[in-house]
Amino acid sequence: MTPRLILKRGKEESLLRRHPWIFSGAIEKSEGSPEEGDIVDVYTHDGKFIARGHCQIGSIAVRVLTFVQEEIDSAWWLARIREAYRVRQSLGLTDNPQTTCYRLIHGEGDWLPGLVVDIYGETAVIQCHSVGMFLARGEVAEAIQKLYGRRITAIYDKSSQTVPYNAGLNATDSYLWGTPTTTNEVVLENGNRFAVNWEKGQKTGFFIDQRVNRELVKQYAQGRTVLNTFCYTGGFSVYALAGGAVSVDSVDSSERAVQLAAENVELNFGPDAPHRAITADATEYIRGIGSQYDMIILDPPAFAKHHKVLGNAMQGYKRLNAHALRQIRPGGILFTFSCSQAVSKELFRTTIFSAAAIAERNVRILHQLTQPADHPISIYHPEGEYLKGLVLYVE
Repeated sequence: MTPRLILKRGKEESLLRRHPWIFSGAIEKSEGSPEEGDIVDVYTHDGKFIARGHCQIGSIAVRVLTFVQEEIDSAWWLARIREAYRVRQSLGLTDNPQTTCYRLIHGEGDWLPGLVVDIYGETAVIQCHSVGMFLARGEVAEAIQKLYGRRITAIYDKSSQTVPYNAGLNATDSYLWGTPTTTNEVVLENGNRFAVNWEKGQKTGFFIDQRVNRELVKQYAQGRTVLNTFCYTGGFSVYALAGGAVSVDSVDSSERAVQLAAENVELNFGPDAPHRAITADATEYIRGIGSQYDMIILDPPAFAKHHKVLGNAMQGYKRLNAHALRQIRPGGILFTFSCSQAVSKELFRTTIFSAAAIAERNVRILHQLTQPADHPISIYHPEGEYLKGLVLYVE
């Protein structure tokens, strides 16, 4: 019998609005001694079934898989992942010769909370952010095999750094199925080439979520001198050069990252491209750049992992953007981002407003940016809108 969790009176309201999280404070009691990762049924105080999902330890006690009493079996996984595939198919991503990397499953945005799957050519990379999804990764892999057939030759599980560390899973990254033709595949994104190493790279190997925003950088780069900070593998740098930038400087504190950026630039433009790869702390580097750049890209890692550090994080965003706004040339374009889920788009915009006031520059907002359509946001889960960005024109 499936274990049950009984809610406190009145705590079903968010579930009636189809929010996919149940917090521990909403639960009155459990029946059946569920363990972390188990499928559990959730009932209202007066005994009505309301949801079924993965049990977990922490402030989020259940991640909801369905609001229907249905079996979570191999057929269910196939149907749910097929629906996610159809969304990407409708976006023109599943058979696009110019873009061979995309996100197939984006957690709550695809009604599969705790699961991320990215496609890199012939390899699917899985990351599980919950014990329940980790325990179900075999069924996920089986569904991907059935959907893709021969188009996928390997499925790699890269969950060791994303599953809860205190769950005692001893997770190790490994191939769940198949053998890759390479672990350093060259993928295409809007016709640009990038070498992706899913075994050793950050996240699943590449930051797919900036695909559309990188294309916008390309549109504005003609004739500009560009600084790409926190460059990682140089995605924005490649697009800026593709758009006709006069020169591009890529800055990151990781020596390996700037090497990858240089390799990706050479992969697209050869060894003589007007590009410098600079190993330096981007926050410190930007303090003394002077007026040499008329396009600056600020794409830092998440400054706020959770709300407890939000105040310090916003001060960090404000200082970083103020330095850029003070020094960018008149007529310059600033692309600035936050990938912190804890930072709302309203708070981010207010912080950039403060930075502009400190810099004493006239600033116009040209674009307000977010994540691409293969990183969908459930209308019932606004927390899924994690990527915020602004494109600013600075007089």
